[in-house]
Amino acid sequence: MTDQIGWNASGRGGAVAAGGAGSVAAGLEILADGGNAVDAAVATILALAVTDYGLFAIGGEIPFMLFDARARQVRVLSGVGRAPLDPATIAEYYATGIPDEGSYRAMPVPGALHLCFSALAAFGTTSFERAVTPALRLLDAGEADWHPCLAETLRRLVAAERNAGGSRVERLLAARERFYRGDIADELVAWYGEVGSPLTAGDLAAHLTTHEAPVSVDFRGLGVHKCGPWTQGPVLCQALRLLEGHDLAAMEHLSADHVHTITEAMKLAYADRDEYYADPEFAGVPLPRLLSDEYTQMRRALIDPVRASRDRRPGDPYTMRPLVGDGSAEPNEVTTPISDTTTCVVADRWGNVVAATPSCNLAGNEPDPRTGVVQGNRLRCMNTDPRHPNRIEPGKRPRVTLTPTLVTRDGRAVAAISVAGGDVQDQTTLNALLNHVEFGMAPAVALTTPRFSTDHMENSFDSDPDRARAFKAPASLLLNASVMEDVRQELMNRGHEVAVTDEFIAMPVMLAIDDDGTIHAAGDPQAGRHAGALD
Repeated sequence: MTDQIGWNASGRGGAVAAGGAGSVAAGLEILADGGNAVDAAVATILALAVTDYGLFAIGGEIPFMLFDARARQVRVLSGVGRAPLDPATIAEYYATGIPDEGSYRAMPVPGALHLCFSALAAFGTTSFERAVTPALRLLDAGEADWHPCLAETLRRLVAAERNAGGSRVERLLAARERFYRGDIADELVAWYGEVGSPLTAGDLAAHLTTHEAPVSVDFRGLGVHKCGPWTQGPVLCQALRLLEGHDLAAMEHLSADHVHTITEAMKLAYADRDEYYADPEFAGVPLPRLLSDEYTQMRRALIDPVRASRDRRPGDPYTMRPLVGDGSAEPNEVTTPISDTTTCVVADRWGNVVAATPSCNLAGNEPDPRTGVVQGNRLRCMNTDPRHPNRIEPGKRPRVTLTPTLVTRDGRAVAAISVAGGDVQDQTTLNALLNHVEFGMAPAVALTTPRFSTDHMENSFDSDPDRARAFKAPASLLLNASVMEDVRQELMNRGHEVAVTDEFIAMPVMLAIDDDGTIHAAGDPQAGRHAGALD
């Protein structure tokens, strides 16, 4: 099936868009066997740990969104690992810093496998054994040193599931226990000691996949749904609120007005991200105020139609002031290595839809030679400023850039987007979503149309406690080279620091569902994304 998978496809029997062709084939195999979107998404994710290794790994993290067609409800599962629970370990980070150049000391608890088991148990219909079968075939055919080690670990989980008594769910949970509390956990803890990670058996045993409500806004009659502020996802909601006051459809697509207006809205939304977003279990994130009419109207007035902002411009949603702080921003060289994140969207024939953004942020970490498990450096997405909401604390989730998107209308899912690309993810999501909603583009067109982005924000992978030093590039604007020269010149005249690239900007996948149930799925082919569908 792999050699038949391209970068876009349509069908009514289900569809998958993700990274490597083998991962798309894994999801389609489960859909063809009668599995639902959750079953297929888990199979796709497990295969991505092989096909997209380096962008994702089995010890990584996954924000996971589901539209449950039967309940007509969007649900969010947080598969993001947490910081160590030991206060002394956290104090050491404050004393010596959180490593952000690649270090086993920056590993959170591995959340991906817990998420896979939890999603199957709560919303799936199949076993872990069935979901992991395509990934095991990929591992058995692979040549990397860690492939047989990880295959053996996954087969031990399958054995735990087979040998457990009880229902399908009870067997799934028994297998999950083997990884987080059993002999596999013991082996991971031994590895942690060898590589200098402070994670403990207690950290593994305490890990949970949380079930949460989405953050949602209405835009042009559509419900746009994101994960909470433990991701950067709500910046898309804030940007859409700012942009709903502009007639984007009346602007020529990719005109200077179009690019300028969207970029300035994103700058404002990202400024609030940098100031307020964090794990809401630990920080009081004022999302209702950030998304309120009063605050949005004040912030919208800051968008100058003819001049690009060079300042850091968070607002104050508590006292309803449009600006707070001195606004100064200096460019800083980005040195932190970023090597993470892939993509996954799935729809089944019953109307269930999944959007997930698997990641690991390896930055040089290597697999455990016994289990084949590798974990990333996601703790560097927190900082050691004791006054900042995203400061590191025991058991806290880092505020990640990972940010899947679901879109609904009249009680059904109509679109899903997943993007790899760090801080740029929601900007590329906004490009694709507006291409689809405002300009009527199907996913295959929406993802291959020229894109643009800015680095006018803090670097989410720089743990410097002085967040001003983490700010990247004021007024920067990156355009695909096919954007017209006169548009580039006009944007420079407005004060944007314009750069041009022939390369892709981030790595998106997308699906959209017609009223008759036809699913159109696509991935940007230049970015190595793939898609397939069933008739």
